[in-house]
This record gives sequence, C-alpha cells and structure tokens, in this order.
Amino acid sequence: MLRLQRTLAASKRAYHDLATLPGSRPVVSSGPPGYSAVSGHRVTVFGCTGFLGRYLVSKLGKMGTQVIVPYREEDEARIFKPMGDLGQIVRMEWDIRDENMIAECLRHSDTVYNLVGRDYETKNFDFRSTNAVGPGRIAKIAAECGVSQFIQVSHLDASKTSPSKFYQAKAEGEELVKEAFPTATIVRPGPLFGYEDKLLTNIAVWPIWWQLNNGETKIRPVHVLDVAQALANLLASPQYSRTLNLPGPSTLTYEYLLELVSSVTLNPPSRAPVLPKAVALALSKVAQSVWWPALSPDEVTRRYINDSDAPGDWDAVGVQPAEIESHALTYLRRYRSAENFVRPTVFPARPAVVSPLTRIC
Repeated sequence: MLRLQRTLAASKRAYHDLATLPGSRPVVSSGPPGYSAVSGHRVTVFGCTGFLGRYLVSKLGKMGTQVIVPYREEDEARIFKPMGDLGQIVRMEWDIRDENMIAECLRHSDTVYNLVGRDYETKNFDFRSTNAVGPGRIAKIAAECGVSQFIQVSHLDASKTSPSKFYQAKAEGEELVKEAFPTATIVRPGPLFGYEDKLLTNIAVWPIWWQLNNGETKIRPVHVLDVAQALANLLASPQYSRTLNLPGPSTLTYEYLLELVSSVTLNPPSRAPVLPKAVALALSKVAQSVWWPALSPDEVTRRYINDSDAPGDWDAVGVQPAEIESHALTYLRRYRSAENFVRPTVFPARPAVVSPLTRIC
C-alpha cells in the first residue's frame, strides 16, 4: 500500500516538472525518479561507443532520458539496450561524413553531446577530419535543426600552438563548433582512467612506452565516471557559452604512475631502458603498419607534453573528482598473480609537484 501511495504521489505533475529550453522548446518530466522515469529530454550522443560515451549513455539512461545512440558497427551498439527503459535507447546507424544521417540522428533532440574523437590516424580519418571538421559539421546541422544545447567534449591540452597534431585538431574543433553554434559548451577533461582505459591498464602491459622523457612529464588524470557524471549534470544545469576544464584533482608524473601500477599489481618495475625520443618515433612509425591501433608518432610527442595547469571547474558541474589511488586497485587487481591477489596495497609516496607546469618540446 505504501509503495502504491508513493507511486501515485510521484505520478502527479507539478509546476517544477515543466522546463522551457532556449527556442521555447518545452521539457516535461513525469514518473518517479530513476531508470523508469521520463525526464522529458531527448538527447543524441555522438561518439557513444567510445570509452567515455558508454558511461555517459548509462548515466543518462538512469535519469529517464531518451537517448539516441548513433553507431557505426552493430556489435558496438548492443551494449546500450539494457541502459534504459523500454524505448528509451534508440540506436541509429550514421556516418560522420553524411550530413543527412547526422540530421536524422539529432532532428528531434533538445541536447546534443559530441564525444567523437580519435587520438590516432587511419587511412580514412586523419586528426583534423575526426576532431575538427566532423564536430564543426555536427554543430552546424544541430544549429539548423534548432537544437537547444550543444556540448562539445575536447581535451584539457587543446591548443593551436601545441606540437601535437591531435591537440591542434581539438583546438580547431572548438573554434569550428563555436562558429556554428555560438552558445555551445566546451568541456575539456584531462586524461581518463577506468575500465578498459589507455592509461593504467596500458602502463601495466607496456611500461616501456611510459618511461619516455624519464617519466618526468606531468599529468592530471581524472576518473571516467566523474567526467560522465559531470556531462550528465549539464543536462539539468546547462552552462551556455562556457568552456569547462575538468582535470584530475592532482598533478602527477608518469614516473609516479609507473610506481603506482607496480605497487598495486605487486609486479617488479620494468627494467627496460629509457628510449630516446628519436628511437621511439622511429619505432612508432614501424608500429603503424599493423592493423590494430598501436603507438603513433603523435602519441610519442604527447608523452613529452605536460598537462595544462588550468584550474578545474568541477563546482559548476556539481562533482567532486576522485583521486587515482582510490580506484587503482579496482582496475589493476587482475594483473596480480594468484598468490598475491588478496594482499593489501601500499601506495608509493606522492612526488613533489613543481608549479607552474611548463611544456616540454
């Protein structure tokens, strides 16, 4: 009986259930909070099959939001079906080069997230076409279709003057998005860690590539779930025409991360020599001949670039970012041997951080 009373009470709509978005588009929420609710928002998440995108779709689905998930491969889109109630997850095939398909994916949405990006080049997509031209095209079509809110996910180190082509393309993408959609929100997260990341798990497997620059490069890693929650919070508390920096709470070095991974996995530190930059660049060019994504020359360049020291804007998104040590065991325990699987973890001492951060060319 009590559950029935709560359900009936939650089903009554009130004035606060109605919100008006820019362009006079109404959003009406209904139902109890949670997975089976109806938030009234219809959202398109481009780049949803990526590392961050999967967590964002899950967060939005739990809020009762109808999410359109554009995909390129059917197998990658299957994971989204249980992330929302019946009819709340809408899968649509798309191509970033086809404007008609883009328009069809966002035609009925009030908010568009663009997480499309690639940190390595392929024969079909270079850095600029994926990280700059593509986002600009999506933003232009979103403006033409009357989308109320556009959120572009960039990178903390995006800069037109960066020696990295990836960071240059990210900066150009921000400019093209703002040109096409002036009220767009730019979100700049730091390097992400979590399940299936390219940071902690990669350090555990290939530590030699993280010893470049003697491990002195400074990094500000941030938990992927914190960034996903911050992006989801922008749906209810939009930050129009603003650039939000979302770095990790601490500035660390690759040397410390190597020690951290070694202490958590209880495996001895790598004895591989530190490769000179010229040798690493030559090896990375050879590695590009394989069919799977491997270390690229631009990634070698990025291993010598310190993360930006821009202050974080976490208060604006209502999230308190977690330290990397609080989650390291969760993601690295699988690299322990059977006899060490349940042993306690002793983290290494934090390094002294030199401020301000400077770029190393």
